[in-house]
Amino acid sequence: MDTKHLLRLLPLLAFCLSLSLTALAQENAEKPEVDHSYKPLTLKLSEDGKKYVRFIIWHQQWLQTNNLAVDNSKLQLTNLVRRSRFLAYAQVSPRFLILTHFGLNNLTPDNLTSLGNNGDSPQLFLHDAWTEFKVSNDDAFYIGGGLHYWKGLTRLANQSTLNFMTLDQARPFVHWHSLAITDQFARHLGIYAKGQIGQFDYRLAFNNPGINGLQNDRGDKNSGLTYDGFSQDDKSGDPTGNTIIEGYFRYNFWDTESTKLPYQVGSYLGAKKIFGIGAGFFAHPNGMYNNNNGEHENVIHFAADAFLDMPLFGNDCLNAYASFMRFNYGENYVSRWAGTGSVIYGHVGYKLPDSKFMPYVALQSASYEGFNDNVLGLDVGLNYFILGHNAKLTLEYHTISNDVREGGLDASGNIQDVSQIRLQAHIFL
Repeated sequence: MDTKHLLRLLPLLAFCLSLSLTALAQENAEKPEVDHSYKPLTLKLSEDGKKYVRFIIWHQQWLQTNNLAVDNSKLQLTNLVRRSRFLAYAQVSPRFLILTHFGLNNLTPDNLTSLGNNGDSPQLFLHDAWTEFKVSNDDAFYIGGGLHYWKGLTRLANQSTLNFMTLDQARPFVHWHSLAITDQFARHLGIYAKGQIGQFDYRLAFNNPGINGLQNDRGDKNSGLTYDGFSQDDKSGDPTGNTIIEGYFRYNFWDTESTKLPYQVGSYLGAKKIFGIGAGFFAHPNGMYNNNNGEHENVIHFAADAFLDMPLFGNDCLNAYASFMRFNYGENYVSRWAGTGSVIYGHVGYKLPDSKFMPYVALQSASYEGFNDNVLGLDVGLNYFILGHNAKLTLEYHTISNDVREGGLDASGNIQDVSQIRLQAHIFL
């Protein structure tokens, strides 16, 4: 980002700083103490609290610039609702659980409707709706089904949106590689099994692909591949490609993490000492269709990752994550978010001792057969925790290079890079 763009962003940076200083001044002012502590929104259904309904509500509001990498771009700021969600789950027996999660994503000035009901973009929809049964007497085996988020491949494929360490999931969404391709906003319809045995936990799912996904094919046109094999009968006229199998397996060396819900914590902010290594896969037999020869091909992805989140000197937190993903859609195929080839992703953040600030950096490098150059993504940001993850501000510089899917082409026909500043206000109850 050049000096001209930086000068344009000084008012935004000054605004963020003023919010931080105001909050600090209010904390230090002499006034009656106010209880800002977070208490979960729980309705007890029994005296001992073992039967309950839990409610979670969260909003993420964004203020972001236009693409500053465009030549002679003039600074513009856009407000959007990145997420507005409501989630409820009920445990009325140790043996079964029910969960419902609905909301909207990405409400922008471009998809607002005049009356709120004459368009589909800003409408509320189901994100999760599943039931779950505890099969074993311990935590080794549960089974559930419905529209669910028990995903395979990596930890970040199961990322919670309540407690990101970074501002959001790193884009391009390689961890959410099936997003809107075979699923509904990273959720599939299917059945899953999960369990925890000592320091080891697992999740395994058998799903059906959605048939109305976004294809956005950018593979080698000579290969004739399209990711719609589940909509194409085989040469015998029989349906095929209607099953997706995915799983993730992890071992925690220190503290264990909860597997009650699928949503993986971004950072515990020093409250736990976590070091886990994992491996996962995503397999879609006969998911790809070759229009040149009428044959079906398999989609198979593998990954391995490691996650560290721990205090170093007491009231601080070091957070680090690294993953390697190998995608295979077929020769030279590039999907909406990933593509045949390899991706390395990593991030690191550090919450300063006795501070509410946590700077971080995230890097993604993807080498796809269908692209000449590596796709590079870089996020550099700063979290300000007003009340942990329950109330925080995040300021981030976000850039993507060499990805025509994200930036399109410039006036000269070259791939347009993406460069933005984003500010998020996040509150969940």
